[in-house]
Amino acid sequence: MTFGPSRSPAIVLVVEDEMVLRMRAVGMVEDAGYTPLEARDTDEALAILSSRSDIALVCADIQLPGSMDGMGLARTVRKRWPAIDIILMSEQLNPPSIDLPPPQQILR
Repeated sequence: MTFGPSRSPAIVLVVEDEMVLRMRAVGMVEDAGYTPLEARDTDEALAILSSRSDIALVCADIQLPGSMDGMGLARTVRKRWPAIDIILMSEQLNPPSIDLPPPQQILR
């Protein structure tokens, strides 16, 4: 499986502030055959996104440090890089209401 037109292998940006969770997510991305990039917060994620044009998917926690949370990051990605797919994750059973244009997906 690839993301978007002619992107193989897909580059996946994993945005997670907790190191162990980030390492596990990166391992899952690699195990699935994709190429991972890592960011610890939303500011680092935006810097990576601004410097590359090959990212197919952003997989981010909703609760993140930085100048915005994961929801804000997702809104910014959708606005500035509409071709990039987004997956939001949350440990909460009922994360805050989602205010993103489709397509969207939240993993709990």
